Formats: sequence, structure tokens, C-alpha cells
Amino acid sequence: MDKQKLYIETYGCQMNFADSEIVASILSQEYSLTSNEKEADLILINTCSIRDNAEQRVLHRLTELMSLKKQHKNLRIGIIGCMAERLKGSLIDNEKVDIVAGPDAYRSLPQMLGDNTYNINVILSETETYDDISPVRYDTNGISAFVSIMRGCNNFCSYCVVPYTRGRERSRNLQTIIDECRQLAAEGYKEVTLLGQNVNSYRYENYTFPKLMQAVAEISPLLRVRFATSHPKDLSDELLEVMSAYPNICKSIHLPAQSGNNNVLEHMNRKYTREWYLNRIAAIRRYMPDCAISTDIIAGFCDESLKEHQDTLSLMQEVGYEYAFMFKYSMREGTAAHRHMVDNVPEKEKIRRLEEIIALQQNLSLQSNQKDIGKTFEVLIEGCSKRSQDQLFGRNSQNKVVIFNKGTHQKGEYVQVHITGCSAATLFGEVKE
Repeated sequence: MDKQKLYIETYGCQMNFADSEIVASILSQEYSLTSNEKEADLILINTCSIRDNAEQRVLHRLTELMSLKKQHKNLRIGIIGCMAERLKGSLIDNEKVDIVAGPDAYRSLPQMLGDNTYNINVILSETETYDDISPVRYDTNGISAFVSIMRGCNNFCSYCVVPYTRGRERSRNLQTIIDECRQLAAEGYKEVTLLGQNVNSYRYENYTFPKLMQAVAEISPLLRVRFATSHPKDLSDELLEVMSAYPNICKSIHLPAQSGNNNVLEHMNRKYTREWYLNRIAAIRRYMPDCAISTDIIAGFCDESLKEHQDTLSLMQEVGYEYAFMFKYSMREGTAAHRHMVDNVPEKEKIRRLEEIIALQQNLSLQSNQKDIGKTFEVLIEGCSKRSQDQLFGRNSQNKVVIFNKGTHQKGEYVQVHITGCSAATLFGEVKE
């Protein structure tokens, strides 16, 4: 008997993409994957709740997909992930979806799909890590792979829904992580990214995150190791020492600042000050002068004054970020900010501040890339450039995209590229044969 067809559409963070690979594995006995939504028997949308805009995109997409149901009477549509946990029954009642499964409920999907009366499971777990499931890597380039090392978050930043949608922190069995990374290397993958809401909090028995990083790096010198995301309060010198000691650990750290003002940071419950943050930046520079640093910035948080906004701009200038993810604040129901604060920065002012942040970062990114002209980097080729089949693109250790002429080179190779030009987003160069 032929398997039914499964189409998965993923929104949000890297963790969601890794989760979609787990879901594909769990359903692999009953369903084969398709990239064509029109031939699917089951469509699952893996969702993000971090910002209101993300949820609105999914709701709009649901409206589009419901038209398929009129053409395909047996089609079932499910919402999984963070938005499923947050909105629960309203997705069934108002949006007419068939299945709602939270991030810790994926093992129950086969049972839910086989039982028409069991269509919601959003129970959060204190132990679930899916560490015994081999992900189906259906949407990768065959070069880079995500590996989840922990789930949940204990930080409870006042603006963030993650602890409520993904539950509390729990770390995955270390040996299963090592085995998964070793298997990826054996299959020809050249890069792994270790994922967690706060990877620095990883702890399994006596193993901390620096020890895990060291163990993964020692699998093969040809396997690059990245990670995301770090919380500034937990970024240790021990981790920086390990990163500096292993050439295959990429010299790139994503260290979300969110704001450059201590008062705003306190209201955000970030648990560090501007001074602490800059101390961590100095430590990174001390151990790895060539390390790229990226960040997250929120514009227009509750009560943020113009002076406090200016402090964020000055922090960005002082650090000189290579790139940043920048957003205007959106109040999320259920968070501490929603319960105790007022979203009182006018929308037009939020937009203005965000535009100012984006413009500054564009300039900082360009300045950083201009400093790389004349340097030579090892680049892992990931595929053809979008602009031309005669050009390839890859990333260097600093996670910067590099474009160069194809020549005889292929995806998966390491090449030395001499940088000859740049834009704010991209480096351009020539392969040194």
C-alpha cells in the first residue's frame, strides 16, 4: 500500500526547522514527504509565536490552504509548534484546522492522526528531548545540519513567550548528540550547528556546554561546528578557550543584546547590565580577535525613552556588530510584560527607531566587510549563487557569505578565497588555487 503524502511548512527559528525534521521522522512509517502542497494528504505548519507578525503570517497562510480542502476532501491540516501551544483550541474552533500539537507532543502525532476525537495535545514535558529519534533531513543542502542539544528556557525574559510555549530547560543525552554528529560526518556533512534557546545552559551529568563543544569538535577536523544561541549572562571564558583552541569551531558568536540601556534591560529581565555585556565582548576579542559577533535588537520596548534608544545605538557602534536581527517590539499575551507593563511607545515611533537601528547596522556591516578586503578565508562551498550558475557561494568561519567564480569546484569543498570586494551583506572574492 502506498504511503500518504506529507507536506511540512516551517516558520521561525532554527529550532523549528530541526523540529520539523523530527516530525518527518516520527511520521515516516505512514507518510512520505512531498514538496508539493497540492498533492499532500496532510499539511503540517510548524509555527512561531515570538512576534505577532509571525502568527499573522501563519493565519494568512491558513486561509490560503483552506481552499485546498475544497478541492481535496480528505486533506487534513495541522498546526504544530509554539503557536499551537499558545492558541490551542481556538485554532480548531476558529481556523478549522484538524490537528494541534505543541513542541513536546510530536510523538503523539501518529495516534492523533488515527483518532478523529483526539486532535489537540499541547502538554509541555519536563523530560522530552527526542534524543532517540533520528531526524529526516529533508530540506538541507547536504552540507550543513542542525542538531538540537536542549529544549525549553528558564530565563523568562519579560517580553518572551518561549518558556510558556516550549517549557523549561532540559538537556539532551550527551552521547546521542555525539552519535548524531558522528553519523552526519559519516554521511558527508561538513558542518553542524548545535541548537538551543540558550546553549550555554547545557548540562548533562558532569558535561557542560564547553565540554560538549570540545567533544563534537574532536569528531573530525573537517567537521565545522557552530552554535546558537548564547545568553550573555552565561557566556563563559571556558567556552571561549575551547573555541579558540579548535580551528574547526567557527569564530562566530550570536550574543543577543536586545537593548543598550540598563533600565530597559532590567525591565526586560535580561539579568545583565550594559557593562557586563561589554565585558563579555571584550573577552571574546581577547580570546579570538577575528571572531564575528551578531546580535538581536528590540526597538520600542515598554517605556523606552529616546535617550534609552540612543543607548542602544551607541552600544551597536561600540561593539561593531557584523550583522543583527532587528525587530520592533510586539506585546505577547501571557508574558510578564503583558501582565505588568504598558506597550506605550507609539507604533510610528517604534518604526522610526527600528529604521534608525537598521540603517546603523547596514553601515556597520559594510564597514566590517570592507575590513576583509585583501584577506584570504577558508570557505565551505554550499551551492550555486542565486544570481548565476557560474558562481558559487559559501560561508567562512565568521559566518559571512562569500561569492566567487565556480571554476572546477563543487558543493562541499573547502577552498581558500581571496576577498576582492564586498557589499553590506556579501563578500566577493577569487579562489586561490
